[in-house]
Amino acid sequence: MSRPLVVDSVAALRAQIRDWRHDGLRVAMVPTMGALHDGHISLVRIALERAERCVVSIFVNPTQFAPTEDLDKYPRQLARDVDRLGMARADLAFTPTVGEMYPSGFATRISVGGPSAGLEADFRPTFFDGVATVVAKLLLQATPDCAIFGEKDYQQLCVVRQLCRDLDLPVEIIGAPTIRDAHGLAMSSRNAYLDETELRIARQFNVILRDTAAALAAGAGQSHATEEASRALIAAGFQKVDYVEARESLTLAPWHRNGEGRLLAAAWLGKTRLIDNVEIPST
Repeated sequence: MSRPLVVDSVAALRAQIRDWRHDGLRVAMVPTMGALHDGHISLVRIALERAERCVVSIFVNPTQFAPTEDLDKYPRQLARDVDRLGMARADLAFTPTVGEMYPSGFATRISVGGPSAGLEADFRPTFFDGVATVVAKLLLQATPDCAIFGEKDYQQLCVVRQLCRDLDLPVEIIGAPTIRDAHGLAMSSRNAYLDETELRIARQFNVILRDTAAALAAGAGQSHATEEASRALIAAGFQKVDYVEARESLTLAPWHRNGEGRLLAAAWLGKTRLIDNVEIPST
């Protein structure tokens, strides 16, 4: 196992990438908040299929957490993460401090419209401004040829694509399929919060969404199907459902039958909020 180079400053990151560019090498980036799991490692593998060098950022971004959210308890395990990146053959781990990313006097936020409307934004109104700002900074700091984002955070992926189109950022954004456990639960760093009983309930999330997507494809009315999905989640043991909605795949505008669609949902198990999404099968 080779250990990736670990740097925590923008200057050191740019110096290494400048050397790679001098050698004519393509660079891919995987932005993360750490607590790496198999889903993250799958992104690294895709990155190394697309480029000769892979940069993985590990930064728990405070600007995308509201005061009531889990910033302080979000899992942090840098040494383990670096070991996992070594096994995955990532080339560089960029591990900036909050002060490096948001130095004294920092006063800029990026707000992306379009796909950021509704869904997560209805419940986390500051979230996508924080995501857009940190992703823009990371892409400008590393200037990768491509960046890999998981489809598990589907609305975030759409927002990042809109950001790069609107600001002419010269990076290809690649969406990677959601990695699931043997029971279909989407891999997430927040799954670590779940006890065994909650895990058994959480594994019904994807089952219910797939059944609902199939019903929509078969002609079920949207309101009826999504209301039934919410009831099924509560019956399965979820305490609260924030949303279950069908959206157009590329823009996240309301879904119209026969168009490409995604069914997106967020629900609570105890103090843990889970999100997931599935494709609505074509009719």
